[in-house]
Amino acid sequence: MSQHRAVAERWLRAEPDDDVRRELRSLLDAGDHELDERFSVGLTFGTAGLRAAIGAGPSRMNRLVVRRAAAGLVDHLLATVPGAAERGLLIACDARHKSADFALDTARVAAARGMTAHLIEGVTPTPVLAWNTPRLGVAAAVMVTASHNPREDNGYKVYLGHGAQIVPPDDEAIAARIDAVDAPTVPLADADDRFILRVGDEATRAYLDWLPSVRLLPDVRGARLGYTAMHGVGGAVLLRAFDACGLPAPVVVDAQQRPDPDFPTVVFPNPEEPGAMDMVIELGRREGLDVVIANDPDADRLGVAVPSGGAGEWRLLRGDEIGWLFADHILRHTTGSDRLVETTVVSSSLLGEMAAAHGVEYRETFTGFKWIADAAMKADGLRLVFAYEQALGYLVANRPLDKDGLAAAVLLAEIAGLAADEGTTIEGRLDSIAARFGRHVTAERSIKMDPSSGAKLVRALMATPPRAIGGRNVVAVRDYPEANLVRLWLDEEGGRGVRLQIRPSGTEPKVKLYGEGVELPAIELERLLEELADVAVSLV
Repeated sequence: MSQHRAVAERWLRAEPDDDVRRELRSLLDAGDHELDERFSVGLTFGTAGLRAAIGAGPSRMNRLVVRRAAAGLVDHLLATVPGAAERGLLIACDARHKSADFALDTARVAAARGMTAHLIEGVTPTPVLAWNTPRLGVAAAVMVTASHNPREDNGYKVYLGHGAQIVPPDDEAIAARIDAVDAPTVPLADADDRFILRVGDEATRAYLDWLPSVRLLPDVRGARLGYTAMHGVGGAVLLRAFDACGLPAPVVVDAQQRPDPDFPTVVFPNPEEPGAMDMVIELGRREGLDVVIANDPDADRLGVAVPSGGAGEWRLLRGDEIGWLFADHILRHTTGSDRLVETTVVSSSLLGEMAAAHGVEYRETFTGFKWIADAAMKADGLRLVFAYEQALGYLVANRPLDKDGLAAAVLLAEIAGLAADEGTTIEGRLDSIAARFGRHVTAERSIKMDPSSGAKLVRALMATPPRAIGGRNVVAVRDYPEANLVRLWLDEEGGRGVRLQIRPSGTEPKVKLYGEGVELPAIELERLLEELADVAVSLV
């Protein structure tokens, strides 16, 4: 008999949702193998919080798992943050299945432990929550979202009072508190408890009042722009944002404008994924637009596509290309020797060259926006003006301390409008950047693999690096153990050398590979990544 059966029976008695209760009952009826798969290992609370498919048991996202996480978080805050009970916890959610329940349960758990819970009503973009966190002076904040994950998933993201996501050792301390909580017995306050304060549209209005300050050339009218919210929560707020910032309203993809947790028109609601932006690209082609953009479902990322080559052809811009556009615009239209720009180890090296050309400080961080925020907070005497990661995450101001797809959309419209005023295009702007710094070419690919095997692969590659890849000599190998990343230089280190990198994903069961070269055919860079993938897989 499975050792987990008694625990599962306790979870079944406590489970508040009929659909999850039915699933758990079927797991108990199916036998020990299915039960062990769900109950032997729970979700790990890390620097990305929690994220998994909705379902029964501690290895899935459900209300008992959320209540346990909320209890551990609140216990940590009460023990470590002065005045945490009075300062409270800010809570918001996206429109995914069970998001509203997870948010309300978090508020009820906090209230039962004597902590004020500021619950933003309705659905909210992640940047609105992150921006409001320091404004309201709360001890921490919770965003219920699975971001750009598939429709089956949900997640739980935690910010501390400064408005940045948690980094070690806070994640480990919170995880330890969560481990000490018995999920089926977490106390809950009533939904109308006096410690639960409802926040209406005021949080969004405050963010929108600030947003025009993101613009650097407010007299520039935006270009003719198309937009998709990709069934997420950014649509209505983005239209308000463009109006507040003096920009023409974008043409929207009506079928994807309103929140829908089933994401009926996209298989994978991530602007990076092939096909995800097809509908807005078709809109741009049909309407003759200058540029089209997309937010992911919680509106913290921004995808961009532009006309290319005539005859109705369009192409998606890579995350690095969008980053170069922002950096070029911001560095040309800001001043000061105290300026700071940041990106991650897997993003293009071009930002560093652009920063040097403008006499601006540059930082390269571990992968993930939490590390960008952490580095910015530690950069005494420096003023963050821009940060990005190649996975479509952009911070175009000094707040919030997280990626912001809404503010990025506003500034992208300004960039496109300025290009049109100057008789060029987004592609023309990229060509001018390439003329100054060389044409940097980037490529990515991934290998499906479980996290433990991915970590072993990276360690094996570091221990036994190849002498050559694709007929090019490996001249340097650099290890970044804190980032679980290995970097290989081909031909020469830096300059015109080819840079290949490999690391396991922190949020998905895959290993990611990244390549960059200067004046290198894209097909050649993709071939080198393919060969690196073959070498790496052979080691495990």
